[in-house]
Amino acid sequence: MKPAILVHGGAAKVPPEILALREEGCRKAALRGFEILKNGGSALDAVEEAVRAMEEDPIFNAGRGSALTREGQVEMDAAIMDGSTLKAGAVGAVRNILHPVSLARMVMERTPHILIVGDGALRLARLYGLEEVPLESLITERQRAQWRNAGSFPYEGDTVGAVAIDADGNVAAATSTGGLIGKLPGRIGDTPLIGCGTYADNLTGAASATGIGEAIMRVVLAKTACDLLGQGLHPEEAAQEAIKILERRVGGRGGIILIDRQGRLGWAYNTECMPIAFEVG
Repeated sequence: MKPAILVHGGAAKVPPEILALREEGCRKAALRGFEILKNGGSALDAVEEAVRAMEEDPIFNAGRGSALTREGQVEMDAAIMDGSTLKAGAVGAVRNILHPVSLARMVMERTPHILIVGDGALRLARLYGLEEVPLESLITERQRAQWRNAGSFPYEGDTVGAVAIDADGNVAAATSTGGLIGKLPGRIGDTPLIGCGTYADNLTGAASATGIGEAIMRVVLAKTACDLLGQGLHPEEAAQEAIKILERRVGGRGGIILIDRQGRLGWAYNTECMPIAFEVG
């Protein structure tokens, strides 16, 4: 199997100069993940590394650069899933952690659980020595400005994510987000809900979604898209159909990236833009 990786940088409306920076950030993230794949590494390691790259880049709404809650705080969600075992890990409403995706992997590999949120997730990070950072280091001036202009209700949300297949034919997916600007404290989006924002199964493929999570959750978008792969649709067709379902059934807006068990790629969105990048061996 030829290894491949596909990443996205969110499906929110952004100015052209921000879009260009996100496109470049996606290219760098895809290359970081692909380095692992071309050296014989696993799809799981590759998607984690790609998402870590975007969590480090303040141009994205994940890790450093995350959106602020109504109270002006950072609360992040992330998930990772291994298609070969259907094991998954996720965290929600996490503070003070630069790499929530790595914390999600700790949940998957070091606990009997799938989703841990809030202070419990932070205590787990401390238990296993994941670097803790000052909250202020995660907040950018751009996000402060957007928060000040957000008004009373959330108005924008975007995410980062990656899907990959390795030389052994195993697929994986990972997703990370700061959530909606101006969200209520404690709000959890689709990203850490397995089957909604993130899903991977060697029998069909892997998916990572982005957009307004409340709509994505209602149609279980990532699993819906993978089920379409299982029905024989090409990833391009499956992605397009999944976004049509999102819009038709619940009026949702967002995007999705897909890789199937043959290593074919697909993506679709009904927003103004969704930066992506990919590498294929």
